[in-house]
Amino acid sequence: MTKLSVNINKIATLRNSRGGDVPNVVKFAKDAQRFGAEGITIHPRPDERHIRYQDARDLKPEVYTEYNIEGNPIDSFIDLVLKVKPTQVTLVPDAVDAITSNAGWDTIKHNRFLVDVIKEFKNNDIRTSIFVDPILKQIEGAKATGADRIELYTEAFADQYSLGNKEAITPYVDSAKLANNLDLGINAGHDLSLDNIKFFKDNIPDLLEVSIGHALIAESLYLGVENVIQMYLQRLK
Repeated sequence: MTKLSVNINKIATLRNSRGGDVPNVVKFAKDAQRFGAEGITIHPRPDERHIRYQDARDLKPEVYTEYNIEGNPIDSFIDLVLKVKPTQVTLVPDAVDAITSNAGWDTIKHNRFLVDVIKEFKNNDIRTSIFVDPILKQIEGAKATGADRIELYTEAFADQYSLGNKEAITPYVDSAKLANNLDLGINAGHDLSLDNIKFFKDNIPDLLEVSIGHALIAESLYLGVENVIQMYLQRLK
């Protein structure tokens, strides 16, 4: 079964909009796990406009499922991850001012940098994943960095699927097959939703984990958090 990791960045965004502590991100993470989520994902950015570095530390003793911290491995991020020691770190090449992640790594161009960063994390027993586009040479490049997994960037699939183009899954299937042959674990995320998750999961061989935040929180406004988490779990079976 593919694991569901709930990205709680949007909960932090809502909290920060009023300057207080409502909703509380730690409580939400605990509740999400109680409702069946098999992981919690956060993506702290340098300006802390949603998840704060302190949130990452506060969550550590409360996340008893998979704890995944995403981000661009600048010095402050690397220091945070090494101190918190989550289950997994997902390296994402987002710019400081990016609204959201919008591209995968060029694993060939940045090979030396990624090799060094990944080695440091793996020496500290932290599983590593690289955010990549569904391009075969980039999957091969990810393997060369020593990463444990890739996270397929799924925005292009989600956009085309919403238009009725199911062929948009093809490069993801090809990438997953190559990753399996290279003994790379496969995660996926970005714009996956209740509408497209079952089709995506059914077509991607050995999909280990999906990280879903924006859609899941938006859907929960209408359907309730516990109900939505259960709906995702059913679609991922």
